[in-house]
Amino acid sequence: MGTTYLHAVASLDGFIADDNDDVGPLHDWYFNGDHPLDVEDHPEVHSGPFRVSAASVDYVSGIWSRQSALVIGRRLFDLTNGWEGHPPASDHVVVVSHRPKPDGWHPEASYHFVDSVEGAVALAQELAGDGEVGVTAGDIGGQALALGLIDYVAMDLVPAVFGSGKRYFGSFTGGPLVLDDPDVVIQGERVLHLRYPVRRGPASPNTDQEAS
Repeated sequence: MGTTYLHAVASLDGFIADDNDDVGPLHDWYFNGDHPLDVEDHPEVHSGPFRVSAASVDYVSGIWSRQSALVIGRRLFDLTNGWEGHPPASDHVVVVSHRPKPDGWHPEASYHFVDSVEGAVALAQELAGDGEVGVTAGDIGGQALALGLIDYVAMDLVPAVFGSGKRYFGSFTGGPLVLDDPDVVIQGERVLHLRYPVRRGPASPNTDQEAS
């Protein structure tokens, strides 16, 4: 099976959005550079507005090119309307939700609705084949980590302090968990890219409280 990683941009104090789901300055670095993101098999990314620094371009393009499936929660799906069926750099999206796909919503899009985190990651692995699986940070990602389903924790750390909001690890209940030393440390423009291998251990008896 392909690599599975938890990934998001985060503030210094570990938040991926504020209390109103606003990311504020967290994504500014996606647009402050001179290098367009060129993602294999995803021309909509290359032709889009993303322009990052020279330090970030290979790392981000690599992640997005290798990612074949993405696992998200229903809240993110509703907030973005599923990116109108065109997810960022993924061929397939699996939504953790107890509610089905909205009637008539982009029938051509490879979006699948599953009512558990464990089932969603399993389906994403199947759909991804040899590609990688991204799991969005927050409650869904925290549950996947607690269940032992994550190989790497990837964090794009931005020099901002939110004080409160949506936590990178959500309501993680699998701790304490000690990760290995980072195998990726890249200083970009207004962002620090970090990736930590996850040490395998016993899974936590977690529930899917955010599937809705």
